[in-house]
This record gives sequence, structure tokens and C-alpha cells, in this order.
Amino acid sequence: MKIGIIGGSGLDDPQILQGATVKEVETKYGKPSSALTIGKINGVEVVILARHGKDHSVMPTKINFLANIVALKNESCTHILATTAAGSLREEIRPGNLVFPDQFIDFTRHRNMTYFTDKVVHTPMSKPYNEKLRNLLCETCDELGFEYNRDVTVITIEGPRFSTKAESLMFRAWGADIINMSTCPEIILANELKIPYQTIAMSTDYDCWKENEEAVTFEMVMARMKDNAQKVKTLLIKTISKLGVEDNPIKAKIRTVANWPKDGIMFRDITTLLKDPEGLKHCVEDFRDRYKNKNIDVIAGIDSRGFILGGVLSYELNKGFVPIRKKGKLPAETEKEEYALEYGTDCLEIHKDAILPGQNVLIIDDLIATGGTALAAARLVEKLGGKVVELAFIVDLPDLGGRKKLEAAGHSVYAQTAFTGE
Repeated sequence: MKIGIIGGSGLDDPQILQGATVKEVETKYGKPSSALTIGKINGVEVVILARHGKDHSVMPTKINFLANIVALKNESCTHILATTAAGSLREEIRPGNLVFPDQFIDFTRHRNMTYFTDKVVHTPMSKPYNEKLRNLLCETCDELGFEYNRDVTVITIEGPRFSTKAESLMFRAWGADIINMSTCPEIILANELKIPYQTIAMSTDYDCWKENEEAVTFEMVMARMKDNAQKVKTLLIKTISKLGVEDNPIKAKIRTVANWPKDGIMFRDITTLLKDPEGLKHCVEDFRDRYKNKNIDVIAGIDSRGFILGGVLSYELNKGFVPIRKKGKLPAETEKEEYALEYGTDCLEIHKDAILPGQNVLIIDDLIATGGTALAAARLVEKLGGKVVELAFIVDLPDLGGRKKLEAAGHSVYAQTAFTGE
């Protein structure tokens, strides 16, 4: 799963987007409106594109919609979430509400609206928006307590001017509920390329139809968008995280226990994954498929959940298994490695004859947090002359910095899932 995000969402904040890179692209239809910002949000790959350019300098009719959508397609985006400002044509759609349309009316005049110019292709458009995405957005709004309206009709006008009062009243009579300048042909092109698409509109004004209400201005739209930017950002992060869970059968089986072992901790409990036959199968098969063709001589599991994973994986790959244990648990002569904790130190041990010089070792455990334990395990392997091929985990907690610590020490790290800010 890879989510294309269109609009100035603020998700390219380095505190939100992990591993962010900026990619300049050119398509057969020319350059898109902006460079693509690519990274991950809670383990889900995202591609962010600024519809009007990074500095909001591209007027609606001048947007290269053909290049924008095909650029996301070329990056293998499987879904598109598109943010937009919108005027309200209904009393109940109040400024500040989020709005999730299910239909559109195209009232534009001067835009290229199909990829099929050399042959006739009649693309079905009876249900242009993706119901699954819409339901998930609404469910998340319910959880967050955000006011929203759903299953409404958006009309897209050419712009850049706003409507006359007569036009605004006419659009209401046609059955339109909100109005903007950017949905069409964006949604049409996404449907042509068969990319599920959903608009996240923010109601900023009452256009100019409503008596005793100030008529819309650009300054009004931008001010209200700025005021509510955090709301849209929060909605996108939580919705994308849910999409990642749905797409990841391993993550979906992991239970989160709040405030354990102390207040403020969100504990990721893999026991629910281990007891679920399908979840455990996905977990083991993912590790097996990743390492079956790698040059590995032995698998080392970290006390204690690493023993469960390492034992099963050793059987699957027909490799030997070595336990790396807490202090005082191994009977024969050991090599020791102390490591720092928040308060004090701890110690890991390994039998001195467990690994031969030159052997390639895969280290496995359930979770990487601050990375201290995993780094100590890697040092033990290296003390015995072994080479750490990779450190593998079910869960990564990127906020705690463990992965960065291991990578800074020169190690390769793999995690099946990630929980960030959840």
C-alpha cells in the first residue's frame, strides 16, 4: 500500500514523515505541480504532491492534472487522499466542518480531462469516490470528535474568480452541496487510472448565497484553512495508520495496552499475534521469505521473545539457533556485554562456543525501542568473531530512536511493522 496525498497538508513535517526524500519527476505529460515528497507515516509509504505548487503559485486552470495523477501512478500509489478548501452551499455544512463528498458536478471549461485522446474510452463514473476510504475517514472523525458531513455533491468551477450570487443560487438548485476549483478533472483522471480516490474538503465559507453572511474572499479561505490545518493533519495521520493496519495482517494482530507498565506507555503486546494462527503464519513466512536466500549460518535470539521467533525461523531455514540470555542463565563459559538503561545497566551473555569466527549471524527479537539491548547483542556476536547480517524485529518504535542507533553503528535493520505516535 502506498498513499498519494494531494494538497498542502503539512505532512512533510520531518517530525511526522520518516525517511523523507524529495524527488523531482518528469512525466510524458510534463512536470507535476511540485516535486514529490516521499516517506513513511507509521510504516505506511506516502507520496505528497502540492497541487498548487509549494508556494501556492499555480492557479486552478494552470494545474497540470494529467502530470500530477500519472506521477502518483508512476510511484505505485494505490490510493489517493486529496485535501481541498470548499465553500458551503448548505446551512448544515458549517465553516470548519470536514466534508467527504460521494458525487461531483464538473462545471469547468478549459481543462484537459482524459488520458485517452487517441481512442474513445468511456470510463464509468457513477460512483467516482471510494466508499471504503470515505467510511474510514468518517469513522476516524467520530473517534476524534470532528464535525463532518458526508455523501454530498461537490461542484468544481473554473476559477480563479469566485461565484456570483446568481451562480451560487443556481448551483444550490442543481443539488450541489459544496463548491471548489480543484476536484475536476483530478478525480476523473484518478478513475481513468483506476486509483481509489477520496476528497477531504474543509468548509471555509458560505460562498455568496447566504443572506447576512460575508461573501467569500481568498483571504477568508486561507485564514480558515490555516486555523484548521492541524485538524486535517491529525485526520490524515490516523486514517493512514489504519490503512496500514488493514494492509498489514501482522500489525493488525498486535494489541496495544495503554499505561503499562507505567502511565504514558503504550505497550505493544505481541502475545495476541503469537496465539493467532494466521497472524503468526504471516509473521514467520515474512521472515522466512526475507532470509531464505541470504547467506546465514546461525540465528541468534534475544531473551526472551527472540527465542520463540528464532526457534521457529531456525526450523524453517534449517539453521542452528543460539540464545542470547540475561545474566546468569547460561551454564557454560560466557562472553558478557553490559549496556546502559535509563537507570543503571544490564547485561547480556552468550556461550563462548556458540558462534565460530566468520559465521554469518541473524539476530532476532520481538521489538526495537531504544536499541540498547539489540546493540549489546550485536557486540556479543562480533566479540566471538561473527558477522551480523541483519537485526530483525516484528515491531519498530521509531520515536525511541533504536533503529537509528543500530544503523549508526553500521548494522542493517528490518522490522515488519512500526508504531509511531499512536
